[in-house]
Amino acid sequence: MGALGARLAGVLRAGDLVVLTGPLGAGKTTLTRGLGAALGARGQVSSPTFVLARTHPTTSGPDLVHVDAYRLSDPVELDDLDLDWDGSIVVVEWGRGFVDGISEDVLDVEIVRATGADAEDGSADEGDPDDVPDEPRRVVVTGTGPRWADVVL
Repeated sequence: MGALGARLAGVLRAGDLVVLTGPLGAGKTTLTRGLGAALGARGQVSSPTFVLARTHPTTSGPDLVHVDAYRLSDPVELDDLDLDWDGSIVVVEWGRGFVDGISEDVLDVEIVRATGADAEDGSADEGDPDDVPDEPRRVVVTGTGPRWADVVL
């Protein structure tokens, strides 16, 4: 997931909104960590679950704003965070349904990982899923709006 984040960094610019969707342990934060590393983000890129949002200045241009909407109950709460939507690259974990109306241009990244009976070996998940870095995932990246119309992903 980190390598995918690094690849996405090459096409992102200020004003871009990235929405990450997937179950717990799917790799949303790992993808954002790879994105941050490629952008030269300062500070550790970690899950902002309890602080809701972290801003990481970068060496390559716009700040990386990392948001976790998991604990939000209403899209208005996301608006209350007073984020720099236009001047930053904003990544929102668990953002589906929370970012509607913020921008017509959204890069949606859905991560699906095998769990339980769907796992390759048929066994149930045990322990921390992030301890299995090579676990297969299916990722669907969809760009909507004029910003993504001519971008090859």
